[in-house]
Amino acid sequence: MTSATGDTRVVTIDRRFCGPPDSGNGGYTCGLVAGALPGVVAVTLRRPPPLDRELQLVRSPGGVALLDGEATVAEGCRAELSLEPPPCPGLAVAAEASTRYHGLEQHAFPSCFVCGTGREPGDGLRVFAGDTGTDDLVAGIWKPGSDLADDHGQVRPEFVWAALDCPGAWAWLPELERPLVLGRLTVSLDRPVQAGRFYIIGGWRLGRQGRKHESGTTVWSADGTVCARAQATWIEIDPERFLAG
Repeated sequence: MTSATGDTRVVTIDRRFCGPPDSGNGGYTCGLVAGALPGVVAVTLRRPPPLDRELQLVRSPGGVALLDGEATVAEGCRAELSLEPPPCPGLAVAAEASTRYHGLEQHAFPSCFVCGTGREPGDGLRVFAGDTGTDDLVAGIWKPGSDLADDHGQVRPEFVWAALDCPGAWAWLPELERPLVLGRLTVSLDRPVQAGRFYIIGGWRLGRQGRKHESGTTVWSADGTVCARAQATWIEIDPERFLAG
């Protein structure tokens, strides 16, 4: 939900759009921030996004910031993205891969709007990206509902950003003992995503340094056309300390 005054908009992250139980899904939050800027945008999360509270989305010459009072929740700026996705695995392979989704066995945040196993169909996105058996690529399928779309049937950008979020983490998580949270997401929205159609979402590893893990994600249409691309930085965390705030 948003309201606007000059270069400031009031934004509220509804509890439906959580990642961990008491904070906003990173991709969805980044998408809200990115909506204030044109083109390819990079958004950095500075703290867990609070739910059900009025936040200020403030434009400046250098970009945009999401504020909780005087605390910065996230910052966005124009960026470039040269990421080249791997070949699309196809709907049949992605659907079969989703049955190997590691989150079905172990999930730190089953409440997650995007990848949570505790979310019902029509409530969460239920993007379950599992091992395709090819080039460390995980993939799943997504059929966005009309409630995520504008009056023209195009899925609103913040939900495409959300869908691009979690598969990048699941490219890494099967071999990790601790969960990941999103630190930074850079997205290029290349073609519209239409509600009611099937899409393939893939994630793959790009590299790691200590607790930081880099990954790429893509939304493909059913015919393999790239609709959106993202590069993410994920941070390995201690879940008990994170959930304790």
